[in-house]
Amino acid sequence: MINLENPRKFSALVSQAHQVAAEIFRPNSRKYDRAEHSYPKELDMLAALLDGMNAAGGDSGGAGAAGVRRDSKDAGAGNRNGSNLSTVLGVMELCWGDVGLLLSMPRQGLGNSAIASVANDEQLQRFKGRWAAMAITEPHCGSDSAAIRTSARLDGDHYVLNGEKIFVTSGERAELVVVWATLDKSAGRAAIKSFVVERNTPGFELVRLEHKLGIRASDTAQFALVNCRVPRENLLGDARIDVEKGFGGVMQTFDNTRPLVAGMAVGVARACLEETRKLLEQAGVKIDYERPALCQHAAAAEFLKMEADYEAARLLTLQAAWMADNRKPNSLEASMAKAKAGRSCVDIALKCVELCGSIGYAENELLEKWARDAKILDIFEGTQQIQLLIVARRLLGKSSAELR
Repeated sequence: MINLENPRKFSALVSQAHQVAAEIFRPNSRKYDRAEHSYPKELDMLAALLDGMNAAGGDSGGAGAAGVRRDSKDAGAGNRNGSNLSTVLGVMELCWGDVGLLLSMPRQGLGNSAIASVANDEQLQRFKGRWAAMAITEPHCGSDSAAIRTSARLDGDHYVLNGEKIFVTSGERAELVVVWATLDKSAGRAAIKSFVVERNTPGFELVRLEHKLGIRASDTAQFALVNCRVPRENLLGDARIDVEKGFGGVMQTFDNTRPLVAGMAVGVARACLEETRKLLEQAGVKIDYERPALCQHAAAAEFLKMEADYEAARLLTLQAAWMADNRKPNSLEASMAKAKAGRSCVDIALKCVELCGSIGYAENELLEKWARDAKILDIFEGTQQIQLLIVARRLLGKSSAELR
């Protein structure tokens, strides 16, 4: 029989993450939404606590986008509920508090997830404890990661990078940036590799910080790389261009991070639903699970539909994370979870604002902020349209050239 509840062994982690969300993230949510580009100092103590837990051998994987490696260890050990699932459960709780503050957590960036996913043992040790952002998107190739033009040319013991990167989350605050670049444009996507670039590297220039609709607590940067020299040992994964394999090595990062973004969306959706339920009950609208939706108040019927949508997104997200823990290919499921959760989060947030009327639209409640935050969760790490395209390719057995 399938158990749809959270694994019992993660109950303490989920409880701790919820406590952080309730006592640190929520109280500071509006403050840093208004003070865009200001660094949330309150996160330093929390980051130090997580570092201490890691040093002591504790499992703080639920604290943020820590990433997970896949290997053959414990093969045949049966079903495993491991770090992917614990991280997703923690992310859900923390984003119930605030998405922007989660994305601002030191040493918990999406670049850290990339390093944790594909770095070798020496790189893992060398970059341990450092905050890493991830730079993929370019002005001309929004959602098409395979169209990257930033170039990497080997020159002795260094790669020379040239190009431009936009929408880099935590780009200004992070110590490292994982930059996607191509070794040979004529070789197509197989030549795309990821490089760890130190923020103070000459030729790696911060162009500007973006002003955004939501997640204002998190900084979003644009960079220019002009003859930026990166040590060859900072390349993540295999330096060989394998046309047969394509760029599966760097894309493996997405199989880990897309369920995390889906988890963020699930957390925001739950926050919206809980706040809306409270406001509806204050207005005298009762939600009755014993009666058909059509026999209830129209607002209650809408709420029940949103809850069903939320639950579907949550279960898809947990499935994608569980598959990664059990070394099962999860590219399809990761995209399904990201597509469903991203769309559901936006729909739920906007409907909750609508149901709560002027209360939902004003700054008295956080609903209007969550509605603004929600939209990015349907865009970054691959837009809704890209996720649906990936799902279609997987289901139909089509290549990217056959189905665009």
